[in-house]
Amino acid sequence: MAEILLSEAEKAFIHHSVQDDLRCDGRSRLDYRPIVLETGLVSNASGSARLRLANSDILVGVKVELTSPAPDKPNEGRIEFFVDCSANATPEFEGRGGEDLANEISQFLHKAYLVGSTLDVAELCVLPGHQCWILYVDILILECGGNLYDAVSLAVKSALHSTQIPTVKVASMDGDQPELELSDDPFDTKKLNTRNLPCAVTLMKIGNHYLVDPTPEEECCSASGIVVAISADKKVTAVKKIGSGSLHPDTLISMLKTGSEVGSAVNTILTEKLLEEEKNEKLQKVGF
Repeated sequence: MAEILLSEAEKAFIHHSVQDDLRCDGRSRLDYRPIVLETGLVSNASGSARLRLANSDILVGVKVELTSPAPDKPNEGRIEFFVDCSANATPEFEGRGGEDLANEISQFLHKAYLVGSTLDVAELCVLPGHQCWILYVDILILECGGNLYDAVSLAVKSALHSTQIPTVKVASMDGDQPELELSDDPFDTKKLNTRNLPCAVTLMKIGNHYLVDPTPEEECCSASGIVVAISADKKVTAVKKIGSGSLHPDTLISMLKTGSEVGSAVNTILTEKLLEEEKNEKLQKVGF
């Protein structure tokens, strides 16, 4: 992330605004900035979404491929996350500058999706022990405007919701090798159950209070915070500490409780938006 230089007067103004529960842009401590979401934009992907959270712009594409299941999990498919921090997003991403952040985001997503109640990887199995679907989730950060974890998680869930998986039938077995037959009908597909896919909520502590959806300026004024992944049923699937400062145990418990409530509300709003997108999917869209 690009470093933002703030004067002591600007930092004091931000601290006082958070204390008074009236942030610099008019929000309260638990309000999000405007979110714009579109799905199905990438024509050669199985699913895609573009999400803009204020100045943070995220593009996600999902591709599905048939592969052999892991030996220790013969009845399950897999999901892989790849994050690319575009050099156009911020000068800090030029060269290898964005690799650390990309690795941190992809590792957090892996942890958040490992919990069995989030994504049912068993439904990705085609033929136990032989073939399964693997989901490649490619995430491109086009612009940085703060709160990347939340924006990425919302875009990933939206892209997975729009993903279409082709119908596959086992035509015959030639010895131990099955012959699979994909349906010729492009509309003969199935969708993933994405209800419990987690959404990330970032909570940054400034002074004696904490807030959600921090701006880059607010991130500079905070020494510590957490990113918590919350499913639709308010289950915490992953937690990541950010910043160099410390958190009191009571403060951490309070932040987790608030994150759970906010995450559940965000999940509900996002689901409603995705259902609305499905109704409007016949409208012409400009793809990438």
